[in-house]
Amino acid sequence: MAADSYRTIAGAAEAIYKEKSSKFLAYAYPVQSEEQIRTLVEALHKRYYDATHHCYAWRLGPKGEAFRANDDGEPSGTAGKPILGQLLSHELTDCLIVVVRYFGGTKLGVSGLIAAYRESAAEAIAAAQIIERTVDRIIRFEFSYLSMNDVMRIIKEEQPEIREQAFDNLCRMSVAIRESRAEGLIGKLAKVEGLTFDKQ
Repeated sequence: MAADSYRTIAGAAEAIYKEKSSKFLAYAYPVQSEEQIRTLVEALHKRYYDATHHCYAWRLGPKGEAFRANDDGEPSGTAGKPILGQLLSHELTDCLIVVVRYFGGTKLGVSGLIAAYRESAAEAIAAAQIIERTVDRIIRFEFSYLSMNDVMRIIKEEQPEIREQAFDNLCRMSVAIRESRAEGLIGKLAKVEGLTFDKQ
């Protein structure tokens, strides 16, 4: 996998895992922020208010640099960690997995819990569509209307995704391009007379 791409899931997925009369409901979601994660976890808490545990793990960022695992009252390291382990072994990021447990009366023991949470997470991932996304850089710039043809020729050659554009005497544009190709695009645009880049 290229340094400027990462794996995530295309949409929400779910799975059910049963072990010794305990039921594990596993949910996987594509996520962009901790706020979104909180909202999703709270929604599952409300929906399954009578469940014994709501354990989860998530990773955010192209390299999964932000992450957390939560055991929600299960013995330390028996729930959140195995769920996070599945995200790591499938190299997934921008992803949240929540496993809701209904205790069935038979204790599973530490190794049993670890296996059950690991399998539940693995099944939710198996039910999801895994996709590869690129790490993009946003480039904002402005130029005079007279330079329009030069700019549009470069846009056609490099094919960045146009996010915003406004054409007037002074034209503004915001484009997104794969990180590994950003410098090439900037280099070409920099040669256009009168074009300036936004510093943001």
